[in-house]
Parts: sequence; C-alpha cells; structure tokens
Amino acid sequence: MNEQLIARLRGIVGNTQVLDQGDLTAYELDWRKRSRGKALAVVRPGSTAEVAEVVKACAAAGVSIVPQGGNTGLAVGSVPDESGTQVVLSLSRMNAVRGIDPANLTMTVEAGCVLQTLQDAAEQAGFLFPLSLAAEGSCTIGGNLATNAGGTQVLRYGNARELCLGVEVVTAQGEVWEGTSGLRKDNTGYDLRDLLVGSEGTLGIITAATMKLYPLPAAQLTAWAAVPSLEHAVQLLGLAHKQLGAGLTGFEVMGRFALSLVTKHFPQQRVPFVDADNDTPWCVLLENSDSESEEHARARFEALLEQAFELGCATDAVVAENIAQARALWHVRESIPMAQAEEGLNIKHDISVAVSRIPEFVSETDALLRKEIAGVRLVNFGHLGDGNLHYNVQAPEGGDARRFLEEQEERVNTLVYDQVERFGGSFSAEHGIGSLKVHKLQKHKSPVALGMMRAIKQALDPKGTLNPGRVLGDIAS
Repeated sequence: MNEQLIARLRGIVGNTQVLDQGDLTAYELDWRKRSRGKALAVVRPGSTAEVAEVVKACAAAGVSIVPQGGNTGLAVGSVPDESGTQVVLSLSRMNAVRGIDPANLTMTVEAGCVLQTLQDAAEQAGFLFPLSLAAEGSCTIGGNLATNAGGTQVLRYGNARELCLGVEVVTAQGEVWEGTSGLRKDNTGYDLRDLLVGSEGTLGIITAATMKLYPLPAAQLTAWAAVPSLEHAVQLLGLAHKQLGAGLTGFEVMGRFALSLVTKHFPQQRVPFVDADNDTPWCVLLENSDSESEEHARARFEALLEQAFELGCATDAVVAENIAQARALWHVRESIPMAQAEEGLNIKHDISVAVSRIPEFVSETDALLRKEIAGVRLVNFGHLGDGNLHYNVQAPEGGDARRFLEEQEERVNTLVYDQVERFGGSFSAEHGIGSLKVHKLQKHKSPVALGMMRAIKQALDPKGTLNPGRVLGDIAS
C-alpha cells in the first residue's frame, strides 16, 4: 500500500519532489531540536492543484498529512510523529508573489513565500508589510498564518490574522476554496478565513493568502530606555500611547538577566545599560513610525522621553541616529532567544496577561518559582505593548540543563500556567498549541470551548487526515 501511494505521489508532483530516502532531518526535526519524527515521505508540490491531488491520494490511502512551511515553529506542530506513516507536505516550492494591488493596498502570495521575501517585495513596490519576527529569514507566510504569528509590531498592526484579507485553502477532502479576493468587507456567513488562520493545519492547508499593505513610514525612530521596574515600564507605555498614538509600533521589555546572556554569548554586541557598573533591572525598546517628517517625529519622540525622565519612569535612554543603529538595537532584542539557547536547554513560555497586571504577575511568579526551585534563573522578555511575555526558565547556574528540563519542565509549566490562569491570561499567546501544549489546552480551556472546537474539527476533517494529534489531540477525547 505504501509503495502504491508513493508511486501515486510521484505521478502527481514528479519523482524528484517525493523524498523517502536519505537524510530528511530538515523535515523531521523540530526547530528547538526537542522532537524528531520519521516521515513515510516528504512531498513538495508546486501548485495548489498538486496539493489538492496529494491530499486526495493520501485520504484514499488512509494516510495522514503534516503540512509544513519553514519548520520554525516552537510548539512541535509541523514535524511527523515517530510512526513512519505520515506524509510531510512541504509548501517550500510554492513561494511566488502572485501580485500586488497598489490601489487596494494588498499583496497575494503563495504559502511557501519566506516572510522576509514578502517584506522585501512590498518595500520594492513602495509599501510596508509589517509582520516581523526573529525567524523572518526562514519562516513562511503559510506557517505564520497557520499559527497566527505575532511578532514585534502587533501593538500597531495586529497578529497575522489581522493582516490577512483572504486565503486559498485545500480541504481535507482535496477540494480548493479560493478566498483571496482581498475584500475588506464581506459579511456573507461564517468567517472561514478567521477560522482557518490559527488552526495549525488541522482544518485545511493554506496554499495562498492576500495580505494587507501599508504606506512606508516617512520616519521611523527607535529608542532604548532603562526603567527602574516593570510598573515604570507600564507607565512609560501609557505615556507613549498618549504622546505617539498610532505611531507607536513597537514596545518591547527585556529583563537584566536576559540581556546579560546576550553580552555573555555575543560580546561583540553593545547592550545599553547592562554592564558591571550598571544595575538597571529592565530595559525597554520603543519604535515610532510616523507619516510626518523625521524632524517633527524626532521632536515628539524626544519630548516623550523627557517627560518619562521627569516622571521617573525612565532613568536613561539612547535614540538611534540612523537605520544601522536602530537595527543594532533590534538585533540585541532578537538575540535573546539565541543567547538563551547558547546557555543551555530551557523551559519556554509564551504567555499573555493584561498589560496592567503584568508587573504583579511577574513579581508573584518570580517569587513562587524561586521558592519552589532553588537557584532557578528567569529569562523574561517580550512584547509588553500587547501583553505577551516570553517568560522563560533556565536551569541553575552550573547545573545540568538537560536533566533540569527532564525533571522540572512539567512542574515549572504547571506553576506558571496556573498563575497565568489566575491572572486571567493565556498560556499560548503567539506560538500556538502544536503537540507540545495539547494537554495544557485540555486543562486550561473551557469544556464548552473545547466541545465547539472538536465539533468544527469533526465537521471539516472527519477522518483526522490533517495534522493529527495537534491542537486538540485525539478529537474523540
């Protein structure tokens, strides 16, 4: 049966686009190197029609499909299990920009288009596509939509869902829904686009999308500020909202220990206000994008910082003088996950809490973890502007990081997620559920919501062909 299916798949996409021999690590190992599966085959279709035929062939053979974009996800949602019975459907060949509509401010792209390629194409056409995250050089827009990716500019532009006007999708039955019209108003029944965005490939396979574009800003300013506490960071955020309005496009917070890992593992980078002579506990990275002249925008930006100094919610600040300096500041922020990886295996969290409650959440949860686990180190950073923290936990200094992960991960997760629930937050803000957090979804999502989700999955994918075991796990549970 497997031989017949593989022969059929080769007939659909071509012999060289079906991989079932050799080193398939790039498709079978998740980005964090925590899970390694085994695929029956990796299939790389070149068109939506081929995707549809592949899905039909797999459905007829009773073989499940794992859709995969850039394989940069953090929740083990795009690699096969260890059974050797699943087909990985890689969309990497479907990477074309189908078109840009300047008057409609939209771009239609195929799912395998790398995010940075999309950004560059938009800029070359004189527009901004604002979705931005650390993996933008390798993640794809299909994966971004499948997980409803966030990133650093959600504060102004929203998650991937808010940036998407329509999708083209192959269903579990191999039918194609063409929904890329780019309409901003379409009130004709249930919003299938919003249902499929964020579904992690469990309800349909996104093959193309129409995304919003924005005018390029006339001025873009970046500042790095030292703040004495998270309470002061929240106060500074309020000032920035008031003074900059919609021009405030980024507001990131970084704890001292998180930044110290960057200085330790990437000493070539200059990290402001984090050195032996400075005990700044928190730093904030602000970005202001403005349609006005740079001179006017800079004056407003500097006035904001002066007010912050007067109120005591910032103690020092540097403003980038040019694009190179701004990129260097952002590079420091984006280097935190890499520095943490260099420090050793760690327990990652992607949580969201109302901005107003973040200082209290961090204070209480820090104290709880330090009480329960002696010597634990907390790597806290993230998108304070939209309430999303990467509240990560590192093993005690000098300890065995792998052993710490094996022995403490479930305990740490329980402590953190119970706190998140107590504060009315979410344990998954932008990374998705994948297979890593299925049991946490069962615990923290309401039974009513879970029942509705299972009904949707059962209706759209009754045979469980698409990305089984992800998000809901066993839909019969």
